[in-house]
This record gives sequence, structure tokens and C-alpha cells, in this order.
Amino acid sequence: MNNREIMLYQTASCYYCHRVREKFAELGLPYRTIDVPRNRAQRNALFDLSQQRGVPTLVDGEVIIRDDDDAIIAYLEKHYGSSKSHLKVAETGP
Repeated sequence: MNNREIMLYQTASCYYCHRVREKFAELGLPYRTIDVPRNRAQRNALFDLSQQRGVPTLVDGEVIIRDDDDAIIAYLEKHYGSSKSHLKVAETGP
């Protein structure tokens, strides 16, 4: 795992953002949320960063995934492992 900070641009009431937050929790992956205004027209900082105003938007170093919860979840699973990879299997024997 790397030392860079992963950021999620979101709104608290966004269902798609909620799905991404659930994946972070499932993976036990630290990240920082940046709440953007509910009014899309006021999301100027997000637009300056990603050239669009939709959420969720993930920033992981040089990687920016814009307004696509499925793509963000797939990225997190690919780069940080699925929850199954964190399970420890108990060895059983005679």
C-alpha cells in the first residue's frame, strides 16, 4: 500500500457516494472526504480539479475517476484488494 492520501469528493446524501464509502469501510482503507455543495453549479473546486461537477469523484495520486461509483469501486478492489483478501483462513489439522 502507498502513503498518499486518497480523497473522495462527495455529498453526504448521494447514494453513489455511499456505495463508495461502504467499499472503503469493507476494505479498511483510510481516505479523506471532501464535501461539495449540493448545487452542482457551485462545485467550482471540483470542476477545477476534474473538469466536471459530478460525484463521487476519487483522487488517488495522479489517478482521478470522475462521477462513476462502479469504476471507483472496481479501481479500489483492483488496487487495494477485495475484502476476501483480508480474511485469514484458520489452518486445521490432525
